[in-house]
Amino acid sequence: MKKKTVRDLSDAQVKGKRVLLRVDFNVPLNENGEITDDTRIRAALPTIRLLMERGGRPVILSHLGRPKGKPDPKYSLQPVSNRLMELMGCNVVFVESTDSDEALKASQDLNPGEILLLENTRFLGGEEKNDQRLSRALSELGDCFVNDAFGAAHRAHASTVGVAEHLRPAVAGLLMEKELEYLGGALSNPKRPFVAILGGAKISGKIDVIEQLLPKVDGLLIGGAMACTFYKAMGLETGKSLVEEDRVTMAKDLLARAGMKLTLPHDAMVAPSLDQPKSAKAVARNAIPKDQAMFDIGPQTTASYSRAIASAKTVIWNGPMGVFETPPFDRGTRAIAEAMANATAKGATTIVGGGDSAAAVAEAGLEEKMSHVSTGGGASLEFLEGKKLPGVEVLDDV
Repeated sequence: MKKKTVRDLSDAQVKGKRVLLRVDFNVPLNENGEITDDTRIRAALPTIRLLMERGGRPVILSHLGRPKGKPDPKYSLQPVSNRLMELMGCNVVFVESTDSDEALKASQDLNPGEILLLENTRFLGGEEKNDQRLSRALSELGDCFVNDAFGAAHRAHASTVGVAEHLRPAVAGLLMEKELEYLGGALSNPKRPFVAILGGAKISGKIDVIEQLLPKVDGLLIGGAMACTFYKAMGLETGKSLVEEDRVTMAKDLLARAGMKLTLPHDAMVAPSLDQPKSAKAVARNAIPKDQAMFDIGPQTTASYSRAIASAKTVIWNGPMGVFETPPFDRGTRAIAEAMANATAKGATTIVGGGDSAAAVAEAGLEEKMSHVSTGGGASLEFLEGKKLPGVEVLDDV
């Protein structure tokens, strides 16, 4: 992905100029509108700081939640503005609109050393439709465009793609660069052995990733409920486990093509239901009782997957091994996170592909012990599937 970055902007393009910066401040909020995890805000700080050090005046755009194209107070970026001010230690001007004369004037009046944050882009009906009129209006808010919102790069929206068609230069921010570097490097030139771990509930959501990764990896470890669809394809009893019946034939085909590369869990943690965690027990994969369901990988699998990770030089992980929100079915996911942290310490490149895996790593307090934790679940998945990301494609080439 040879795209220009914020480092390629000349002093004349930054100093004293309004830099329209698209970030991903889509942070979780509680019922009181308080931010419960500011990871995504902190991830954008290096780009903001670099622009300000070079005399730029950042005008920031972001989405938050799914307000369905109209203003909704519970998705306001006001709490984000307050947190950004605390983290940056400078004045953050917050304007409760985006596509307005007030927003345009605020961008023109912004003083050096200040940041302007505009209201949620998804309050605008034209945002998700990549409306050309809105794209042009947003382009008036800056003198150049920087996209640092990797988490929204797979969406062709007005604030990610449309605006870049009207405002040049259009370059990647430092976070976007880092995401593309790690994910792109793992796919195009991995240190070997290269191991991928895929979990989650459904094989259908990961089928394209499996197809893309199979020729590239030395080993593909499967966990989560999607293992049960493979079990079914092998003719094993799956009890009350989640199985995608319409994907069993596909799973059979994948097993035949993958050969020794694809590894399924040897054992499973089962229980009659999620409400009965005390009844959880480990059974061999060919001994799942008819009246029980698999909710996590078992201890033998945990040990063997951990050994595979320990021997790898590059590891990509996407999707939990079980229902990690409900102990004791969090053990498999936690063990994978710990094995990856240990592998990082021994010099391996470890990449966590956003979404639930990133949440699990954060919960285990192991974020800092991975080479890279992606901020974009959907975007990293599409990247691993080999798809082109519209928010990246539109940026200036090197």
